[in-house]
Amino acid sequence: MVPTGAGAFVTLEGPDGAGKSIQAAMLAERMRAAGRDVVLTREPGGTELGERIRLILMESSPGGHDALSDAFLFNAARSRLVGEVIRPALERGSLVICDRFADSTLAYQGYGGQQPIAVLRSLCEAATGGLTPDRTVLVDVPIEVGLTRRQGGATKELTRFELEDAHGAEFHQRVRHGYLELAEAEADRWRVVDGRGAPEEVARRIWEVVADLFAV
Repeated sequence: MVPTGAGAFVTLEGPDGAGKSIQAAMLAERMRAAGRDVVLTREPGGTELGERIRLILMESSPGGHDALSDAFLFNAARSRLVGEVIRPALERGSLVICDRFADSTLAYQGYGGQQPIAVLRSLCEAATGGLTPDRTVLVDVPIEVGLTRRQGGATKELTRFELEDAHGAEFHQRVRHGYLELAEAEADRWRVVDGRGAPEEVARRIWEVVADLFAV
């Protein structure tokens, strides 16, 4: 349990279309209502450099990147996010909720992009200085559910991760498998929740697996 006044770091992970961003915002709102100082951020992004890198990663022409290049870019943004936002917030006792973190590199560029996991872990370690979330929630959905949500979205533009042929169904299946394997390997940190259903129902499931962290 993390007492009131102590910093805590919670990350949400999951395949494309899982609804992590909505759930991160809902969790932040719930914790603010409970009186916690909350910093809600995302990857890539959260800093000036991170947002510029986000544009490069998400909006570049299809075929312009490979998985290892992506890993370096994600970790450059991650380094600034940790240094400018996450560590200072934790040091002042805030709750940090982050939409994706280092595990996403292992899932997407490692399992999905088939880059060596050991190499990617080293990059992430350097970028984060060894910072590890207190709790990581995997919002899990079958890939056909997630991709249907993303491609059917009326307001959200598709990224190159949905548009490139290299990121087809087999890629996203490897990503999902990778997430589940990572969660099984570190069961003390990870919790897996079903991301299907109404946002309020998914939020209830997420609260059930993070509530033990907080003295509320």
